[in-house]
Amino acid sequence: MKQTVLTRYRVMAYITAVWLLVFTAAIVAKYGFETGDTMVISQIHGVLFIVYVIFAFDLGSKAKWSFGKLLWVLAAGCIPVASFFVEPKISREARALITDGDTVKAAA
Repeated sequence: MKQTVLTRYRVMAYITAVWLLVFTAAIVAKYGFETGDTMVISQIHGVLFIVYVIFAFDLGSKAKWSFGKLLWVLAAGCIPVASFFVEPKISREARALITDGDTVKAAA
């Protein structure tokens, strides 16, 4: 597995988590205080979440995760602040699977 696979996942995990917090705050403002609109924020978060799912599937397939672990990682993208706790753990596990392209070329 290459470093770029992990980096793409990490970036999208944090971006999606931040937008989920923004979306949650917008929902609270809209329904709790009857101010604001959530249409644009929800659409942006929806697109970002789709990209996050794609990158999580890519990382999961390359890391050979079980289906349960993949669902756990995807669920973390749906719960506000959960990604901030799950992403570091996943990154630590995935770093052990990263192969350096130069090492592979030298061995060949």
